[in-house]
Amino acid sequence: MRILLLGGTREAGALADALAKRGCDAIYSYAGRTAAPPSQPIPTRIGGFGGIEGLRRYLMTQKITHVVDATHPFAAQMSWHCFEACGTLDLPLLRLERPAWAPGPADIWHRFTSLEDIVDALPPNPSRIFLAIGKEQIDLFASRSEHFYLLRFVDPPRGNLPLPHAHVTIARGPFDVAGDLALLQKWAITDVISKNSGGTGARAKLDAARALQLPVLMADRPSLPRTATAGTPYEVLRWLDHVADRGV
Repeated sequence: MRILLLGGTREAGALADALAKRGCDAIYSYAGRTAAPPSQPIPTRIGGFGGIEGLRRYLMTQKITHVVDATHPFAAQMSWHCFEACGTLDLPLLRLERPAWAPGPADIWHRFTSLEDIVDALPPNPSRIFLAIGKEQIDLFASRSEHFYLLRFVDPPRGNLPLPHAHVTIARGPFDVAGDLALLQKWAITDVISKNSGGTGARAKLDAARALQLPVLMADRPSLPRTATAGTPYEVLRWLDHVADRGV
């Protein structure tokens, strides 16, 4: 058995630890979106594959027998490419998918199908927004430059931002409620924009927004391929044991 673990999430890191402890033959793949990703206890590669065909070639040349997709819930293109490549090679594929966040009775959530829909729904008057979506899609909000945006990135931005009224804070999660509460108060934030990533590492901003009774504009997850899923690294290990017992 030779496993390709498509990672980039805290859950992928926990799975990598578990695979290393078992002595599994596995490769951890980072997309390369951050300058210094966390080190892993198994061999690591960084960068894209070159589309579906490039991934298919990699799977064949590396003699991969099983694939675990533990990418970010919003990395839909990678999940679809993985689904297609594994399908053409008839390779077992499992997606490690953390549960989505759900609002509680005291939350003020407004849910949207996409970030594009959130742009259209922003208030007409200048507001102070915590745009907690990472760096990949902030250009969507360039058309709403009347607002102030607080941004939080893992790495400093390269070049000028498309948002004229913005401040960038550099930090790597996990974050805590006290820290995010202080951040929102310091910058007098009036609205929080988030993607429904799930998990615990970035949830603090939602708890802080609830404490301050701030509205949260939440983008739902994109459509992902229908494949077998697991909610925890332990469930992935059970799946690997099961397919191994079947001789897959």
